[in-house]
Parts: sequence; C-alpha cells; structure tokens
Amino acid sequence: MLADRVNRITLSPTLRIGARALQMRSQGIDLVDLTVGEPDFPTPEAVKRACKAALDANFTKYTANDGIPDLKQAIKEKLQRDNGIEYSLDEIIVSPGAKTNLFNVAMAVYGAGDDILIPTPCWVSYPDQVRLAGANPVFVQTREEEGFKLQPKDLAAAITPNTKALILNYPCNPTGAVYSKDELEALAEVCVREQIWVLSDEIYEKLLYDGVPFTSIASLNPKIKKLTVVINGFSKAFSMTGWRLGYAAGPKEIIAACSKIQSHNTSNAVSFVQKAAVAALRDCAMDVERMRQEFERRRNFVIYKLRALPNVSCASPQGAFYAFPNIEAYLDKEFSGAPLRNSYGLAYYLLKEAHVAVIPGDAFAAPENLRRSDCTDS
Repeated sequence: MLADRVNRITLSPTLRIGARALQMRSQGIDLVDLTVGEPDFPTPEAVKRACKAALDANFTKYTANDGIPDLKQAIKEKLQRDNGIEYSLDEIIVSPGAKTNLFNVAMAVYGAGDDILIPTPCWVSYPDQVRLAGANPVFVQTREEEGFKLQPKDLAAAITPNTKALILNYPCNPTGAVYSKDELEALAEVCVREQIWVLSDEIYEKLLYDGVPFTSIASLNPKIKKLTVVINGFSKAFSMTGWRLGYAAGPKEIIAACSKIQSHNTSNAVSFVQKAAVAALRDCAMDVERMRQEFERRRNFVIYKLRALPNVSCASPQGAFYAFPNIEAYLDKEFSGAPLRNSYGLAYYLLKEAHVAVIPGDAFAAPENLRRSDCTDS
C-alpha cells in the first residue's frame, strides 16, 4: 500500500527516545531529558516584539515563495558581515526550517545512482534525505583521535565516478567538531579537483568555544563557492526552534531549483516569523553571546564529569551543544539482568534504571557512543 520510498527510511531515533521520555514524564516519573537539541532559553525579546508588531500590522498573508525582501537582504548582509561571502538576493532562499532547505537541495541535486558522501558520526536525517531523493548515502568514517574531523585522504579515497556531493556539517551534530580554515582548504581542494558539490550545514555556526573562529567553506575562494550550498537557520543560535525558519545560499541555478520545489511543497515560510527573523539578525548579537557563554560553561562541566567515569573517553567539542562520550567498555555486558548489546540497549537501560534520557550512538552511525545534550541546567 505504501510507496517504496517510505520503506527506505525510519522515524528519527532522536524523536523516538524523546517520545518515550515524555511518556514516562506523563506517568509522573521524574527524569532528566538530555535528548533534544533545543536551547532551553527563551527566544530574544527583540524577536518576539518584531513578531508581535508584524501581527498587529496584519502581516499574515502569503509572501514571495523564496522569502520577503527585507529578510533576504538581512541574510545577504549577515553572510557578508560574518562570513565574508557575497551573494545576490536571487542566490538566497528562505524556508520553514534549515531541515527544509536540506531536503530541498537533496531533491534538487541528488538523483538515482548518485553517491552522497556523509562523514560519520552524522546527524540522523542526512542519510534518509539522501534515500528519499533516490540516491545512495556513502559513509566516510571519522575518528575520535582526530577530533571526529573528515581527513582529506579519506575524502579522496571515498570519491568514485558516481559521487555527486559531500554533506559537511560543522560545528557537528553530534560530535561538536569544528574545522579550521586550513583544514577546510584541504577538503575544498579535493572537492574542486573532483568537481563534487558541497552541502555545508552551518546551523551551529554561532555556538563555538575556546575562542575558536568559524570559517565557512564557501568563503575560501570562488572555485569552492561555485560548488557550495550554505545551509543555516534560526533555531539554534537564536533559540527559535518552534518558529521553523532557515535559509540557503548558493549558485543561482540551485536556489532557483529549490524555490521551484518549495513552491509545490510548503510554499513560503510563515510571514510574521520572517519579520521576526530580521530582528534576530540585526538586533540580537548580545543575546546569542550570552547563550553561547552559558553553553560553554555547561560544556566544561559535562566533559569534566564524563571523563571522570571509569573507562569512558570523550572528545571535547569545540562547538554545538552536545557531548559524545565513547561507552564501548559498557557494551556486551549485563547489568541488573539486562543485556546491553549496543548503544540502544544502554540508552534504554539508563532511561529505565536512572531516569536519564540520552540518544544512542547507533542513530548517528556511531555504535560505540551516546549523545547527550547540554540544553538543560539539570
């Protein structure tokens, strides 16, 4: 009865564990939920005021499919100011969430028989979006001892005549890995030489620690810019997860194709949310910095505590708001009569016995790890 494409994908594991945690909470069980990547701070006041003003002005109708001019101009200015990249307005599209932009690009660029390179550990939706587009996800393993960063030699070795694109996410969900300018230049050299597209997911761009700077791969030189689509949004840095707003910037033909796809799917992003996003980009730098500082404080505390656990290692994330400890020493064992054969088993054991909800590393193609979010002060 169902289309075959549905059988190629699964429900997001992060949502599945989170749903179980919510069910336990509804039963009166006190638990600590470390699953969801959702900042636990209120949306900045300037954003809410701009939204209310738009509602009061009855700015509640359809907008241009690819975003209102005011917001596209604010995004253009942000990309030039913060990232040193020049885009024209017809090289920018606004969508209902960064995830929608990722999906639009997948549908616009990937095709049957294409291989799409995905460094692992990786965010759970990348492989399934590739499969929905009829292409093949090809996983390229990164290593904890190398900071979970894709190495140029591994990238080059994974490329075949069928390779169409590389999905590069940094700061990375779930590892927090961040690439330096030199590291990006080495990856860009391979991509330009082999002429493969780069889908650069930069949603955690503002959440960096230890004084590490952010460099967008599209800013390196005109050759890699022509091959790159930058994805970003408002959920993480501005604590606007429920507002559902993101954007993409890239070559005109790719953005036009995304707009065509969006016109038959969601159409425009919510009108008054777009007005609020203008305020986010122009008026909320201090709000973002306050949240970043608190996330860094939590990061330091969590890493210290995790490394104190017997037989647990944990790379220090330089960005995003997750810790990704290696718990291999606790697998293939039995606790309280429960066999813990994999990270799913350990995650459900922690939920049942300790009332602590985390995400199994298997969900991120990293079976030896667990992901815990720092989006709580519990």
